[in-house]
Amino acid sequence: MSAGRRLLYVVLSLGLVAFAGPFVWMVLSSFKPESELRRVPATWLPETVTLDNYTTIFTGLDFPTYFTNSVLVAAAVTVGNLALCSMLGYALAKIDFPGRRAMFVLVISMLMIPAMVTFVPQFVLVSQFGLVNTYPGMVLPLLALAGPLGVFLMRQYISELPDELIDAARIDGAGEPQIFWRVILPLSRPALAALTIVTFLGAWNNFLIPLVIAQTEDKYTMPVALALYSVGQNSTRFGLLMAGAVVVVLPVLLIFVALQRYFVQGIAMTGFK
Repeated sequence: MSAGRRLLYVVLSLGLVAFAGPFVWMVLSSFKPESELRRVPATWLPETVTLDNYTTIFTGLDFPTYFTNSVLVAAAVTVGNLALCSMLGYALAKIDFPGRRAMFVLVISMLMIPAMVTFVPQFVLVSQFGLVNTYPGMVLPLLALAGPLGVFLMRQYISELPDELIDAARIDGAGEPQIFWRVILPLSRPALAALTIVTFLGAWNNFLIPLVIAQTEDKYTMPVALALYSVGQNSTRFGLLMAGAVVVVLPVLLIFVALQRYFVQGIAMTGFK
C-alpha cells in the first residue's frame, strides 16, 4: 500500500470519527442518569445504564400525539414538494415557453435568500389566512422553504433525460400529462428518492416554524415538544434531550437506509458532485 493511500485512509478515518463521534455520544448519553451526565470530567460509556429517559418520553409525555404530528407534517411537505417540484422541474427542463429562463433564474435566486428573511412575511400570511395552530399553517411555510432546492434538483436531473423519449411519446399521441406520468416520473426515481430524503429531513427536524405556528400542545411536533419539556428556565434535562434526539433521528435513518442507493445516484446525476 502506497504512502498516499495510507494517508487517505487516515484522513477518512479522522473524518468518520468527527462525524460519527457526536452521534455515538448522543446514543450513549441517552442511557445515562442525569447526575452522570453532569459529571466532570465526562465519560463516554455509562457507568449506570438506565432507561428512565426513554420511559419519560414514551409514558411521561404525550408521545403518540407529538410523533403523529411530526409524521403528518413531514409527510405532507414531502408529498407536496415531490409533486410540485417534479412538475415545475419538468416544465423548466423540457417545455419551451416564454419566460422559462427568467423563471429558472428566479428559482436560483431564491436559493440564495436566507430562510430567516422570509420567516416574518410567511407568518403574517399564515396569520391573515387564519391558519395559525393548524397543520396547513405548518405545511405551507415548509413547502415554500423546501421548494427552490427541489425545483433545481429535479430540473437538473430531468434535463439529462434524452429528448428522443419525449419526442417518441408525442409522436404516439401522448400529451404532456401522459409524458410526465408515464415517461418522466419512472425515469426520475433516483432524483425523487434524493428529494424525498432531503425534504423529509428538513421538515422532520424543523423547529422554528412549528414552534411559532403551533399554539397548543396537541399541535406540537417532536422537536418542539422535546425542547419545551427538556429545556427549562433554570436547568436542562440532558438525558431526556439525548433520548429524544435518538427517537427523532431514527425515522430519518430508516428512510435513508431504504433509499440510499437511489439517493447517491440522484445526487450524482443532478450536478451536486
